[in-house]
Amino acid sequence: MKLSRSRKDIRHERILSALEANPALRVAQLAEDLSVSSETIRRDLAELDQLGRISRTYGGAVRSSHFEPALNERMTIHVPERRAIAQAAMQRYGGMDTLLLGGGATMVQFARALRFTQQRMTVVTPAYAIANELAANPLIEVMMLPGTFEPQEGLVGGPETIRAIARYRTQATIIGASGLDEDGVSEAMLSAGEVYAAMLQHAGESVILADHSKFEKRALVLLRRWSEGLTLITDRQPANGLATAIRENGGTLVVTPPAG
Repeated sequence: MKLSRSRKDIRHERILSALEANPALRVAQLAEDLSVSSETIRRDLAELDQLGRISRTYGGAVRSSHFEPALNERMTIHVPERRAIAQAAMQRYGGMDTLLLGGGATMVQFARALRFTQQRMTVVTPAYAIANELAANPLIEVMMLPGTFEPQEGLVGGPETIRAIARYRTQATIIGASGLDEDGVSEAMLSAGEVYAAMLQHAGESVILADHSKFEKRALVLLRRWSEGLTLITDRQPANGLATAIRENGGTLVVTPPAG
């Protein structure tokens, strides 16, 4: 005889499915969506947290970090798109004297383009993969930020990193992103999000490199809202809502599709 699933099991599945679609959810929202009390949701979240399926937050939950693919996994997808974005960024910012660079798969592609520069420059970064790529060029002085190493993303974070970022004034800050929607730019990982938000606060020009797979997605940490001085370089024209939000708030949109 086939045993039916309990109501709790069904709720757990629905919570996990909801977090796949939206990486951060509030207790009140889940209670309304599942037609149960907030106390029931809190117990469900506590159990899922103990199982390692989610991470509890104040007033809600986020995806467990293993739902965010590691850097080496992301390096194998959307490669032509990332390379096209990197080349466009190189043309616009490769001639600058000072850059503050984040980590991530698209940023590695940018570093691979930047390492062939024929001019002297200084690059500040929290990301080991970026530093490793740029170290091949003796004209590039690479300055690693201090902090606690996060192996999944390959970058440092924490209070020391945030304090160090405040000391630098570079011509441009260039980072990737986990999500792009009408509200702004967001990052899935908390530690990386705190670092990137601080980087954007101290930027000369702020630049986001992100492919179309990030469109209409909202991740855990809001890094910055669309505003003047914020440029998005991407491989495909966004839908009207996102494109309008960027332009109406003073941002710049650069679309550079891959060749072929």
